Amino acid sequence: MATFKLNISDKKGRTISKEVKEKDASPFLGLQVGSELDAALVGEAGKLKITGGSDKSGVPLRPDIHGGARKYILLSPGVGLRTAEIGQRIRKLIRGSTITEEVYQINCSIDSELKVEEKPKEEQAEKKESADKPKKA
Repeated sequence: MATFKLNISDKKGRTISKEVKEKDASPFLGLQVGSELDAALVGEAGKLKITGGSDKSGVPLRPDIHGGARKYILLSPGVGLRTAEIGQRIRKLIRGSTITEEVYQINCSIDSELKVEEKPKEEQAEKKESADKPKKA
């Protein structure tokens, strides 16, 4: 069965990661980039919109490619190609927009606000102190 790592972000820029396995992951199979579903599947309130993702080897999902197969396509800058000169196009490996069992990570946005658990100030102070100490060779 499938296992997905969900990265859920809200409009304020906060992001949480959740892992869904086996039966909890089955509602995601067959959905496409841009689909909306209920956030109760992952324990949140509101609607989830799938904005992208990648497979186990890091190949990104591209919303304008149909199906779930991997294909080499000619790209100009955008999803799957970060930098290119003006007018330059590069042939790259891309996965289609349908979520299959080969997909590892799914990026989602939620229409409500996320409740992110913050670490206590004591833990943050301890980390800072340990980072300030010089390391012995």
